[in-house]
Amino acid sequence: MLKHNTLAILISVALASTPALATSQVADSVAPEVASGTSSKTSVSAKDYMVAAANPLAAKAGYEVLKAGGSAADALVAVQVMLGLVEPQSSGLGGGAFLVYYDAKTKQVTTFDGRETAPLAATPALFQNADGSTMKFYDAVVGGRSVGTPGTVKLLESVHKRYGKQSWESLLKPAISQAQQGFIVSPRLAGSIAADAERLSRYPDTKAYFFNEDGSPLSAGQRLKNQKYADTLTTLAGNGADAFYNGKIAQDIVSRVRSAADNPGVLSTRDFAAYQVKERPATCAPYHQYDVCGMGPPSSGALTVGQILGISSHFDLKSLGKDNPQSWQVIGDASRLAFADRGRYMADSDYVPMPQGLLDPSYLAERAKLITLGTALSKEQVTAGEPAWGSTQKVALADDESIELPSTSHFVIADKEGNIVSMTTTIENGFGSRLMSNGFLLNNELTDFSFASHKNGYPIANRLEPGKRPRSSMSPSIVMKDDAPYMAIGSPGGSRIIGYVANTLIAHFDWDMTIQDAINLPHLVNRFGTYDLEKGTSAEQFKTPLETMGYKVNVRDLNSGIHAILLKDNKLTGAADPRREGEVYGD
Repeated sequence: MLKHNTLAILISVALASTPALATSQVADSVAPEVASGTSSKTSVSAKDYMVAAANPLAAKAGYEVLKAGGSAADALVAVQVMLGLVEPQSSGLGGGAFLVYYDAKTKQVTTFDGRETAPLAATPALFQNADGSTMKFYDAVVGGRSVGTPGTVKLLESVHKRYGKQSWESLLKPAISQAQQGFIVSPRLAGSIAADAERLSRYPDTKAYFFNEDGSPLSAGQRLKNQKYADTLTTLAGNGADAFYNGKIAQDIVSRVRSAADNPGVLSTRDFAAYQVKERPATCAPYHQYDVCGMGPPSSGALTVGQILGISSHFDLKSLGKDNPQSWQVIGDASRLAFADRGRYMADSDYVPMPQGLLDPSYLAERAKLITLGTALSKEQVTAGEPAWGSTQKVALADDESIELPSTSHFVIADKEGNIVSMTTTIENGFGSRLMSNGFLLNNELTDFSFASHKNGYPIANRLEPGKRPRSSMSPSIVMKDDAPYMAIGSPGGSRIIGYVANTLIAHFDWDMTIQDAINLPHLVNRFGTYDLEKGTSAEQFKTPLETMGYKVNVRDLNSGIHAILLKDNKLTGAADPRREGEVYGD
């Protein structure tokens, strides 16, 4: 067994700055999960199979499945249910996920949408006050109002039924056993609890789980058991996802949501019974000799990553190099232009018509002409473009600034048969709604919708509607080369996910960096005009040059969690982000 060489245990647990209340729903600048320091990691090589995930216990669970002859689909079940136990602040049974899957038999990439849905009783006014103004952001997040119908459990079962080899029950056993025995609280989890102590203390079940009897938050190194989670998984092991969506578990979740003190929601058992996982065609964008394939709407990930790469391809980033501020000007303004399109056009395409030309090379070439080396685009220059609508009926839409917070988890898996998994999974904010049911946290995914339904008389594409799936930035990706898988990659991080993934691909493809070095590269991310530079890294050297070009610059923690597997030269090379606690295992 090969695993990451972690030369230094987490150096520090630096608490991220989290304002108590956001005054309105604007671009997501908060970091609700803590920065857990960095560890020195090197890539791992293997011949047959590999898994990279955000927690060693989760990665090991997937590895053991692969070692026993299981498929990538089998391993993803084991990884996810373990993550829900040991990294509960980021994902779990109470959330949703997007999966990009390469099927070695058909040689095709497809995607599975396990995104949460808005309750059928929800209205566009869910996050609006009586006078029509929008709620303060964290007033909306904490409690039942923000909880959407979870999709993760049905996604796991759907994919396992289609591609799995081992028994469903066997894949849940390791997490059941771990929940009963307890697991060691990691520095990241402990820091996250401490940083969010007030909100986690509002609900009795949540407080009882994450705090000691004396009221102090759990510390790193403590053993934490979760018998309720073990009981839930035991029920699912024997009865499948139906026990989650059509039984006592759903009833209990609905009860918790509707009775949440101060902020009840409208979720119902009807929403659970109606929930469906949707298989959707992959959205692919060309970049050099590669095709970057990912999740289309309701995710904005693949479209926005594809736009950034497509616009950037009109500049010689290879010659400019990673140390040239002009490279970051190109990438930053390409991102701003892509985010302008994202804000106006991208949403759940089952509900909102979308232009078909967002990735058209001629459209992206025109967008690239807006960029002049040496001078940042002005705020007035960064507006949504006019892509072709094709056969879709054009509609007038308003721009949207809805928040998507940087929590979430990403893992990648490759099995011996050549099947590939790239999955991003979430409960949205760190610790989601802060409500617990049956041993797991419930999502706050509905706050990914725009709180306002209209702006300047025009509808907002990402407005809340009954049954609709909120827009996401999750960007699980599989890169293809010559019709074969070349890389699986993704990251957590709210809407910065898009920049994390795009920058890593550029670093690898244009600057010839190894996949580990590309992941390690300090972050520079620009979405809405302000250039975020990763604190305490060499990215800070670009502060003055970027300010000279006209950017507002903010130096801050940027807590990605990129995991990737490279398929090259008849071997697998896996890499985990040094900013989190992830590991890679393979043989």
